[in-house]
Amino acid sequence: MTFLALDVGNTRLKWAVYETPQVGAKLLAHGAQFLENIETLSEGDWSALPEPQWVLGCVVAGDPVKRRVTEQLDELWDTQPQWVVSTAAEAGLSNGYDHPARLGSDRWVAMIGARQRLLASGPPRPCVVVMVGTAVTVEAIDSDGRFLGGIILPGHGIMLRALESGTAGLHVPTGDVTDFPTNTSDALTSGGTFAISGAVQRMADNLQRHCGEAPVVYMTGGAGWKMAPSMSTRCELVDSLIFDGLLEIAARRIAAK
Repeated sequence: MTFLALDVGNTRLKWAVYETPQVGAKLLAHGAQFLENIETLSEGDWSALPEPQWVLGCVVAGDPVKRRVTEQLDELWDTQPQWVVSTAAEAGLSNGYDHPARLGSDRWVAMIGARQRLLASGPPRPCVVVMVGTAVTVEAIDSDGRFLGGIILPGHGIMLRALESGTAGLHVPTGDVTDFPTNTSDALTSGGTFAISGAVQRMADNLQRHCGEAPVVYMTGGAGWKMAPSMSTRCELVDSLIFDGLLEIAARRIAAK
């Protein structure tokens, strides 16, 4: 049963085809497309793929983008995708959001993927899940699999654009991350990086105080590889965290039928 997983973010659609819908399944193909080019998928990247038996995805880009993706799937395979909606509990994770359905589905799916990765590697522990993209989210999960809450902050690009638009003379090239910046480019780049790193460190400290145990920190997202070397707390970079979550959800839903 081939399985197509979709992660539709604010900037890009990322996709992956697996041999079966279960964590650890063989990856057959994968790719990404900017949202403005979604209409090319059925005649381009997806045209040579085998027809998937099931399609499951998460989308944060809004209903118009969701419709455009669905149209591509219908045009190519006459297939209707299922879309994950955050709920009070799924796949071993409970949702502590005040209104569970209002939690971004990408955040929910990434946490499910992180929780399963954690359990596969050893005994339960607290966990911090960081997604670095257009926005940055930092989530806290206790050792019993309860999502306690999380924060959202601007991604690095948004921070820089906000400073450029609000401050005269700051239209400068991207700089390097250094401990003690001595030029404006490095000061801007280092400032955004330190802000994200500090937010992750604060959440890790909060979770450790709450649980009495140091958490595992997972980082994912398109810009994760840029941030990982500058983190002040140890973290594991996992590119496939959302896909892992979609695989786990799919496997459990099929087993429940």
